[in-house]
Amino acid sequence: MSPKLARPIGRPIGLCVALTAPALIVRLSGLHPAAALSLATFGTAVVAASFLLAWAAEAARLDIAGPLAIAILAVIAVLPEYAVDLYFSYTAGRNPGYVQYAAANMTGSNRLLLGLGWPVVVIISLRVASRRSGRGVRELVLQSGYRTELGFLFGASIAAFLIPLSGQISLILGFALLGFFVFYLWKASRAEASEPELAGPAARIGDLPRRPRRLLVTGLFVFAAAVIVASAQPFAESLISTGTQLGIDRFLLVQWVAPLASEAPEFIVAILFAVHGKGSDAIGTLISSKVSQWTLLVGSLPLAYLAGGGGGTALVLDGRQVEEFGLTAGQTLLGVAALLTLRFPRWLAVTLLGLFAVQYALPGQGARYLLCAIYGGIALVALIRNRRYIVPALAAPFRAPPGAAPALDPAVTLGPEIERIDERDRLSDGALRADSSAAAAGYSPPRTRS
Repeated sequence: MSPKLARPIGRPIGLCVALTAPALIVRLSGLHPAAALSLATFGTAVVAASFLLAWAAEAARLDIAGPLAIAILAVIAVLPEYAVDLYFSYTAGRNPGYVQYAAANMTGSNRLLLGLGWPVVVIISLRVASRRSGRGVRELVLQSGYRTELGFLFGASIAAFLIPLSGQISLILGFALLGFFVFYLWKASRAEASEPELAGPAARIGDLPRRPRRLLVTGLFVFAAAVIVASAQPFAESLISTGTQLGIDRFLLVQWVAPLASEAPEFIVAILFAVHGKGSDAIGTLISSKVSQWTLLVGSLPLAYLAGGGGGTALVLDGRQVEEFGLTAGQTLLGVAALLTLRFPRWLAVTLLGLFAVQYALPGQGARYLLCAIYGGIALVALIRNRRYIVPALAAPFRAPPGAAPALDPAVTLGPEIERIDERDRLSDGALRADSSAAAAGYSPPRTRS
């Protein structure tokens, strides 16, 4: 490796490794600093390790099929969140008081991803597209392949309502969600591969020769995962202790501070995609993350609870947690319902961002029920308006990928219907869709009406 190439790679990686050092020293030496200092130390380590994971996962896309790489990237990017959430669930098996924290971390990270991550990425993407095309762009157009991702998220969001309705996450539901996630990965592995476009440190790692690149990526995965595993328990406990000492609601602290730390790199990866004109990939990465959250993460919670030694076969939720899950499921359904057309309009981004901000101004129980009703009402309107896309979206995960042998699943027969819908959409945009600069960036100019 030449010094010229090694230096730019070494700087960001070296900085992140250095930021994890204090946490590793404290952990290995058995020291017990004050709660606030421990929170800062281990929180910094989690964020730094998350960046290493994100860069390694991005570079690994060179050796993995495109759609599968997006799915794996989404899982790896939220690994810190999984570590913290599974720790809370595992501990709840012996200490029931920790059940609320498992629910808090999951619902907070889920709503943060859709309520803040999706809108910010779309707004950035539209600004970039408007600048490149020289005209106002009001909606982000997703690639047709993301209909399958939306189909998986649609199915998961419907299953998510079983949690607030039953007041628990049962082991049976957990296994079903994990099986759905395995099917999702298998489906992604069969999709057509494409050459990824990397940016930032991931691009510099990708420029390395194959063997050094793979060794470096593997090393970053192992080191970052070790740091996250070592930091998850003290980071989680520090959150609770800090809330107790400062008189802050511990539920809210776990719900919002932990996800902000664990999902920061994922947001940055998506923002980098958006800034470089890859808005469709940016929102696609975040959609994949939502799929993994509602399947892999939620499905793992009752298993971790049972493994904690004392937990039953169902993670029983209290009234506050039922409200949080209902609100989170409603938000997810709204996002999916509005995206069934594979278009992310500006109004949807503003609406999601506004509703996400309202929950901070109105944190009470009545406000949560009101927000549930608002999310549900808008989602119902979107489903009615986009009703012709519902069956194709739900059938998309079960369709054979392009070029594959026809399956016997009757849902495959919906393929011509989906193509006709896509064709009508293309025709409705007329000449505006033909704008080469906007189309190359994956966007659609404003649609005109007769």
